[in-house]
Amino acid sequence: MAYDAQGKLHEIFDEQQVSEKFKKREFVLEIPDGAYTNHIKFQLTQDKCSLIDQFKVGDEVKVAFNLSGKPFTKNGTTMYFTNLGAWRIEPAGAPQAGGQSRAAAPQAAASTFAMDEADNDLPF
Repeated sequence: MAYDAQGKLHEIFDEQQVSEKFKKREFVLEIPDGAYTNHIKFQLTQDKCSLIDQFKVGDEVKVAFNLSGKPFTKNGTTMYFTNLGAWRIEPAGAPQAGGQSRAAAPQAAASTFAMDEADNDLPF
């Protein structure tokens, strides 16, 4: 499922080499929601890790992301992990091809977020 969200960059983490074949980089968007502010963590993977390099904390950005989830069973206990896999980041005022969409609204042309089969044993 493809979505987008707009907010202020709150924190940008360093790139992490999780395994020989998998690297990730996380960042947090601050998104006002009425009287409350949400701090939502997104993940960039593989060749997308550098997308955040052109931005700094405090910048207003629009993030296109896929929502994915998977179960992970260990010692007979199943846990569920949800991931917001970012695949595009742009300045908040940038025009979007194909019209506008609201924050966290599904996009018409959904891209898929896939990891190598070798990475399926990772609990995130």
